[in-house]
Amino acid sequence: MHDLKIELQAVEEAALRLSTVSVVTPLLTSPDLDEIAGGRILIKPECLQLTGSFKIRGAYNLMSRLPPEQAARGVVAWSSGNHAQGVAAAGSLLGIRTAIVMPQDAPRVKLENTRRLGGEAILYDRFSGDREAIAREVAAERGAELVPSYDHTDIIAGQGTVGLEIMHQCSELGITPDQVLIPCSGGGLIAGSAIAIRGIEPRTTVYSVEPEGFDDTARSLRAGERVTNDPAARSMCDALQAPTPGRLTFEINRELLAEGLAVSDREVETAMRFTFLNLKLVAEPGGAVALAAALAGKITTKDRVTVVVLSGGNVDVELFSRIQQDTA
Repeated sequence: MHDLKIELQAVEEAALRLSTVSVVTPLLTSPDLDEIAGGRILIKPECLQLTGSFKIRGAYNLMSRLPPEQAARGVVAWSSGNHAQGVAAAGSLLGIRTAIVMPQDAPRVKLENTRRLGGEAILYDRFSGDREAIAREVAAERGAELVPSYDHTDIIAGQGTVGLEIMHQCSELGITPDQVLIPCSGGGLIAGSAIAIRGIEPRTTVYSVEPEGFDDTARSLRAGERVTNDPAARSMCDALQAPTPGRLTFEINRELLAEGLAVSDREVETAMRFTFLNLKLVAEPGGAVALAAALAGKITTKDRVTVVVLSGGNVDVELFSRIQQDTA
């Protein structure tokens, strides 16, 4: 068993490091959403975070703790785009050179923003290349530090500040959430958030939400061990395509999560339209999966208080426009 008090302290310490860097994103309500749910839904919009996703939290928490001699040699990461931007932004703030291995088909906005923030993008083919192996090779050549996207204690603690904020904000509202739905890929965001959420209120249940075909965490939770996704699987949710849960994250998640949920691309598109039309927010496909699960009735929301995390909003204009116009 994990000692949640010790783990919670690490999240609280990360929050202090991030206090002058990251945005404390609000908890939003929507009467339309409450009516659909038959209960109370609170939205945590990390699409309003620096770089458009929660990733700056973990990246900055890790990189700010590097010894000066290591920071001077730079860092290397691998990412489909959101972690890349978080690492590049943290590097810009801390004066650390950054290089990120990214798929050739990453959304253009993510590639452009990574470069704009000072990151060096090293491109690879996601269907034939091994991004982690490439990153490790580059890091070894340069003597640089690796900044994993999820499987690192400092990353997990930093991402966990999302859950910490949720619980503090709910406390300020005088409510206790019954359940929290969080998008999941490698599992860093949900592992860290679950540590904070259940460390403060053990009765609150936490659910991972993934795209169909990339629901490795859900299947791993049921199997009791890490399983992998079919390499032939495809989804529009580019940010949620880790091949298998992280080693560290899965150990935490199988202890703290209730179960895993999966949603279709069509359900994700519905959630993206709802987010734009009703909340006036832009959510990327991977960022909208938790809301998609609530809207599609994947979990009981009637007479319950449910918190839904919108984890990111970095989506290409062309894709976003097509989804908004496609109401079939």
